[in-house]
Amino acid sequence: MQVIMDSPSHQFCWLDLAAADMERASDFYQMLFGWTAHAIPVESGTFSRFELNNSPIGSVYQLKRRQLEQGTPSHWTPYVAVQSADEIAARAANLGATVVIEPFVIPGIARITLLQDPVGALFGLWQQPEHRQDPQGA
Repeated sequence: MQVIMDSPSHQFCWLDLAAADMERASDFYQMLFGWTAHAIPVESGTFSRFELNNSPIGSVYQLKRRQLEQGTPSHWTPYVAVQSADEIAARAANLGATVVIEPFVIPGIARITLLQDPVGALFGLWQQPEHRQDPQGA
């Protein structure tokens, strides 16, 4: 898998892990694969960016209490690089997909959306901002 900054359009580019226990999941993958995790503060809280050999490969975040109470299990979400998250989300909806989360901006990181395809599989769209900033300020 290529790092998001270099991913060609319409290819998988990023992985998110929504975890019932973010700290435990982060520790597990760090020990299993030698990944490192770096906490990144965002408006809605914190997530950790996974890296391998100093290259970002994905992230992990804590499922919200409401999600846990509703029985949402820990799960991975793959993202596909696109030029326009809004355009592709609309096209997907016209083809029978459900827009689970409308496109929104994670400042300095990406514009993303979450979709469910016509057979029930979840995936995300990842649109790089025009002027990408490292979320750690580097």
